[in-house]
Amino acid sequence: MRVLHLTAGNLYGGIETYLRTLAHCRHLAPEMGPHFGLCFAGRLRNELVAEGVPVHDLGAVRLSRPWTVLAARRRLKRVLRAERFDAVVTHGCWPHAVFAPVARQADVRLVHSVHGDLSTPNWIDNWAARTRPDLVIANSRFTAGPAAKVFSRSQVEVVYLPVPASDLCDRPGARRRTREELGTPDEAVVILQSSRLERWKGHAIHLDALARLKEVPDWEAWIVGGPQKAGESELLGELAAAARRTGISGRVRFLGQRSDVRRLMAAADIYCQPNTAPEPFGLALVEALYTGLPVVTTGFGGATEIVDETCGVLTPPEDGAAIAAALHSLITDSGRRELVAAGRARAAALCDPAVRLQRLAALVSSPPSRAQGTA
Repeated sequence: MRVLHLTAGNLYGGIETYLRTLAHCRHLAPEMGPHFGLCFAGRLRNELVAEGVPVHDLGAVRLSRPWTVLAARRRLKRVLRAERFDAVVTHGCWPHAVFAPVARQADVRLVHSVHGDLSTPNWIDNWAARTRPDLVIANSRFTAGPAAKVFSRSQVEVVYLPVPASDLCDRPGARRRTREELGTPDEAVVILQSSRLERWKGHAIHLDALARLKEVPDWEAWIVGGPQKAGESELLGELAAAARRTGISGRVRFLGQRSDVRRLMAAADIYCQPNTAPEPFGLALVEALYTGLPVVTTGFGGATEIVDETCGVLTPPEDGAAIAAALHSLITDSGRRELVAAGRARAAALCDPAVRLQRLAALVSSPPSRAQGTA
């Protein structure tokens, strides 16, 4: 079975990490040979090429320039004629709106992979819904409900994302070297957040909580993620100013966009991401648990399907005091060690790549059942 995965490719976040995992772990579902179609060159394309999988360049698309949409559709038609795929998977409503009509005309099985919250669909979501997929795969139970309303004529199944365990063979060594590179003392308790630099990811609430802990010794925070879209540079400036204003700028490091997040996680002690809007799934949360980090995050959305009391702390939305209290407890090591092993086991139970990829392959290759599936 040959499967073509379609996405834009100009940004890098959870979808792009997932697609790289599909390429890297393709040996776990050898019956599902992945190809990838991208509109833009960038980090994702480079990583897929490095993995040795076929990448098809469809050309840059701007929805404000309809002729670019038509040109990309023509390129996809040529690819579908040449390669004869068994299925096309669109990742997100943007590529579905642009490319799904071509797949439907080519009489190839059309699967739509939902990665976001469609509770309040916008015009692109509604445009995408005009082309009915044969199957919708949601990345959490949280996203499945709204997806079933937007794509009301399609069967919806839930498949948690495959997330590989950390492949670091020498975590103590990686921890030591990373901290040496960043000038962080070995005894410091490092609190990490690695996410897109978007307001709803809760960076401002995170800094508010840290400011409440400035009298607590021996902690340092690493904020990973750099501007990728308009307005994100402004947000980064606001966060840096907030750190200076509250007197914690010397203990908060803005590390920018990184490709070695797993190595940074191995050098950290706590993961904190206090979203102000629901996380559709929470891939970074799973990665943190795999790496042995207890997680502090907001108790709504997909995060509630990942984090429980055995591996972290769920806090109310936009509650800096509650986040500070959770971090204070973990900084002082109250129960931190007990959460580590449980977190690794929970991540494996939810997102083991072999299990998830086999389920994905079964769904993509077979007609959906009448009942909505589970993860």
